[in-house]
Amino acid sequence: MAAPTDLDPSTYEHIELEIADGIATIWMNRPDKMNAFTELMRYEIIDALDHTDADDDVRAVIFTGRGRAFCAGADLSSGEGTFSRGGSDIMGRNGVPRDGGGTVSLRIYDSKKPVIGAINGAAVGVGVTMTLPMDIRLASTAAKFGFVFSRRGIVPEAASSWFLPRLVGISQAMEWVASGEVFPAEEAMAGGLVRSVHEPDDLLPAAYALARRLTESSSAVSIAVARKMMWRMLGADHPMAAHKVDSRGILERGRSEDVKEGINSFFEKRAPQFPDKVSDGLGTIFSDWDDPTYDS
Repeated sequence: MAAPTDLDPSTYEHIELEIADGIATIWMNRPDKMNAFTELMRYEIIDALDHTDADDDVRAVIFTGRGRAFCAGADLSSGEGTFSRGGSDIMGRNGVPRDGGGTVSLRIYDSKKPVIGAINGAAVGVGVTMTLPMDIRLASTAAKFGFVFSRRGIVPEAASSWFLPRLVGISQAMEWVASGEVFPAEEAMAGGLVRSVHEPDDLLPAAYALARRLTESSSAVSIAVARKMMWRMLGADHPMAAHKVDSRGILERGRSEDVKEGINSFFEKRAPQFPDKVSDGLGTIFSDWDDPTYDS
């Protein structure tokens, strides 16, 4: 499909974006199709994250699904041609289409707000790989997971070959990917993929409580910078890279209004009211950091 030019949260068709009490909830919303992933869903998720990044009232983002699935993978309605174009209409400079799930994973990775996955049901294929760049994943007892690519004759996508081994280790990653088996939430937690498992009615309350705990007493800019630092350092080849960024961060943030408020509120024994805004930017901390070059 052609890229939509007039996306607006009020007109999304395959997701919903709700914002309340400082928390954005992105619902995948094709319950009759088990929230199967589509090109339109891809565009809408990326657009929704653009909105949450730009909204200083949003402190955290939660992904979940309507109905009984989180996301049951790619929409296979086009049959055996589903993956023949890489699952996307975005073309790289070399003429090879970009993987659609990967564009979503990379956008989640670049989020300026913490991202929590509340996995309420089946999370298979892109439905699970899109959760890997989320900071924390919680699961319902009804959730099931599957890196089923080998059983469809394809390979892991959505940058999961980078994310998954870093999250759970190479042995666990290969066991799940090579077998292509679908496994329950308890195994996902034992393997380090999810933080906790909850009864279905308790899942979203637990996710919202976690989002509030992460953000209610913290500087939004500090969280955004720390998130970027930690995710990117997963690919650093020496701790000196972290030391350099840490040093710039301490120097720059140490001069900020947020630090003044953080120290004053500590001595005055009150809750901080941090004035700095993510929408004003993250400063020059990363200005000379070589970002990955994506073939766009």
